[in-house]
Amino acid sequence: MKFSLISAGPNDGIDVREGRKSIAAFPPLSLAYLAAVLEEDGVEVSILDQPALGLSNEEAARWVEKENPDVVGFSTLASSGRTAAEISRKIKERNPDIITVFGNHHATFNAERILRKYPAVDIVVRGEGEKTITELAHCLKNRENLKNVKGITFKNRGEIAATPNQPLIKDLDALPFPDRNLINAEYHCLMAGANVAPKKFTSIVTSRGCAYACRFCSCTEFAQRRWRARSPENTLEELCLLASEGYKQLIFVDDNFTLNPKRAIAICRGMQKEKLDMDWIAEGRVDNFSYELAREMVKAGLRILYLGIESANQRILDYYKKTITPAQAATAIRTAKKAGVDVVVGSFIVGAPDETRQEIQNTINFAMRNRIDIPQFNILGAHPGNDIWNEFEANGLLKAEEHWEGGIAVSEICPTAVPLEEVKKMIHNAFRRHISRPTFIIEQVAKTLRSGYLKNVMLSNITRLTEIREGANSVT
Repeated sequence: MKFSLISAGPNDGIDVREGRKSIAAFPPLSLAYLAAVLEEDGVEVSILDQPALGLSNEEAARWVEKENPDVVGFSTLASSGRTAAEISRKIKERNPDIITVFGNHHATFNAERILRKYPAVDIVVRGEGEKTITELAHCLKNRENLKNVKGITFKNRGEIAATPNQPLIKDLDALPFPDRNLINAEYHCLMAGANVAPKKFTSIVTSRGCAYACRFCSCTEFAQRRWRARSPENTLEELCLLASEGYKQLIFVDDNFTLNPKRAIAICRGMQKEKLDMDWIAEGRVDNFSYELAREMVKAGLRILYLGIESANQRILDYYKKTITPAQAATAIRTAKKAGVDVVVGSFIVGAPDETRQEIQNTINFAMRNRIDIPQFNILGAHPGNDIWNEFEANGLLKAEEHWEGGIAVSEICPTAVPLEEVKKMIHNAFRRHISRPTFIIEQVAKTLRSGYLKNVMLSNITRLTEIREGANSVT
């Protein structure tokens, strides 16, 4: 039996240009994990990262035709679900006998909708896929009843059937390392338009899930509000393997790398002991970010820290159920700078249902007066899987059948919210003001003189400043 796994490109299409090597930020780690567990069971596997290779849907379908698998599996997000469906249609036109499977967040929260709308999709895997995909491969190979496979939704004689959920994987150390060798693409982490990882780059995950319940995030429901971690020893074994394979830069894609500071420190000290010469990026919460932790992360190679600050208004933070304060965020930024973090990225979410213009401005001002290198302003969205979606659906403010594939900005549907176009203009102006401040430019130049690591960030920000002054409309 053979599986071909595809990371689908964006729904708005792919700009295919001659000589293009990569437009994807990170490798499809979830598919590399699925490949590894299937290979352990003797299943042949191939992987296609469509956006990284810049392939059209037709080219992706031709790739499948050449691979000639028994099963094609798609990793789908809201941004790529329609593309995956279109490739499935093209695959089925060529070979109706191929079994098509959808997985990941978009598939988990829209299983029945996908199967109803797209005849070319046969099976949806809900939740974590490693155990389910091996059960499915065994079932298909031996022509057994799909009802024996946990965690799937499928078509059964014209009806849609669903099996009980697959339990979450408790022992992450028992999983094989993801098979990155199957991914034929080059990756570079892009941030604010800058290539901040020009060397050999990959991603790694050391834990899954999150113990918090932020209302804008679908991780809460996907991982059942449970956080599970790999041991420092198991994590270090993979890090040493990556170093031996020539990787120089990586990103920890954990939902919360610093949730257990003791464990994070153990990983960082292990990296120092092994003398791993790697630059890396990680995300952290502002309420458990001590100087000791920050310093160990920097000594181990941390260069870019991503902090989820979200808002400068406690009322809005409480609405999001973020369980932090603006004061904690300001302290975390100072701590990161004192510890020597090169770049602090602050993530903000504006456009809550009754958030005022002044409250949005408060958040913008917070980003300006604190030493944030890259402010990332996001507009609050409702999409299947997050609690914001549930609230607006229950209140009759959104029609699920119209917006389930892409979600919708709260500002588009909530009569008490600041209008969407006005929010966009506010954050566009905020980013322009941020990178045009003399203090920001001086600080970035000083960093560039101290270290070549941030050269691309600095050059990109200067480029973006020039574009904005000339009337460009893009906003980060």
